[in-house]
Amino acid sequence: MKFVIVGYGRVGMRTARILDEEGHEVAIVDTDFDKVERARKAGFDAHEGDGGNEEVLESVAIGSADAVAGLTGDLNTNFAACTVGNHYGCRTVMRIDNDYRADIYNEYADDVDEIVYPERLGAAGAKTALLGGDFNLVTDLTERLQLITVTINGQSPALDRRVSEIELPEGARIYAHGADHESMTIPLPRTTIGVGDRIAVIVEQESVEGVREMLLGAEERAGA
Repeated sequence: MKFVIVGYGRVGMRTARILDEEGHEVAIVDTDFDKVERARKAGFDAHEGDGGNEEVLESVAIGSADAVAGLTGDLNTNFAACTVGNHYGCRTVMRIDNDYRADIYNEYADDVDEIVYPERLGAAGAKTALLGGDFNLVTDLTERLQLITVTINGQSPALDRRVSEIELPEGARIYAHGADHESMTIPLPRTTIGVGDRIAVIVEQESVEGVREMLLGAEERAGA
């Protein structure tokens, strides 16, 4: 798979490295010459320029990309990159810095596939590790959002359906998918759900039960 990452700072660099280690093709766009040179030395196809500019994104062949991530520290650049990505049929991921703010989420959530908040996610993971918990269980991301992971069974209403066809309750988004015995990654819309697959969903607290019912089935959820 091919990914375009806009922003080669702390978050973009680590994301690119992980994708590269998993065998994916990664292209980098950044306005900072030094960061572009650092990305090139790391073996990436890197271009200097404004990642919110369509011509710049065309220079990294965004038309052949599966997904684009706006991971700079500038919200406007990240959103512009995702807007261009939408035009080319890419999956879009946009970074928001600092603490989660409902007004920002509501403004952009309908126009991108996923919104990520690295600081919150890192803090949630650290808290879970300190408490000796399992990050595959329920993790509080904010006062309103949670991350839940479920394993698909034979009675799941989502079985044999594409990710793009799964209608989750309002306030819920599929964050990651992993086929049986495989690592979890960002799913593409055409990914088909099978028995044993694991699905991670970011969901508002009031919609958790609806998500479990949609992915596990009413009887399985009741017996959980």
